[in-house]
Amino acid sequence: MILIVLALLCLASVPLTGGRLGRLASIRLRGTWVPMVALAIQVLITTVAPDGHVALHKAVHIATYVLIGVFLWCNRRLPGVKVIGLGAFLNALVITVNGGQMAASRTAERLAGLHLPSGFENSAPLAHPHLLWFGDVIPWPGPFPNVLSVGDILIYAGTLFLLHRVCRRPVEDSGERVGAPGPRVDRTIALPDSGPTA
Repeated sequence: MILIVLALLCLASVPLTGGRLGRLASIRLRGTWVPMVALAIQVLITTVAPDGHVALHKAVHIATYVLIGVFLWCNRRLPGVKVIGLGAFLNALVITVNGGQMAASRTAERLAGLHLPSGFENSAPLAHPHLLWFGDVIPWPGPFPNVLSVGDILIYAGTLFLLHRVCRRPVEDSGERVGAPGPRVDRTIALPDSGPTA
């Protein structure tokens, strides 16, 4: 839930700083269905059917990050996507080396007040975690408790950059015209007074 809240905060920051969300319509995304399918699969294996075959759930979880990677690669020329891609890569790396689950810190989960339900979870404390420092180690307490990773922070930083780069107010909207002539400079050279001539 906190991930959705953070995404909404990123969107809200655009009009609060003078940007226009309507300019997002100018972005030409390729393969928009790919992340939607990946998200739907993640919801399926963690919420709808978390008690399925664990090994299958882990393999499918890794596959969803492959889909997300393909989507980001196809849109790599957009501003901020490289940072988003780095964050997604770090998350995918930790998930892959840990056999299909994101390694989470028990301490971070305790500080966040997070209690995991039974069944498959995409993020969970593991007996022998690998690359835990890139895992979910940042506690987020409050009404929507969760734990975040370094990759998550990079993803939101890249998203913020993308939103503000695309939605920022052009120079024309600020009252300044591109290529408008500047103030006129008097280039006349004053010669010294040589006094009366004979």
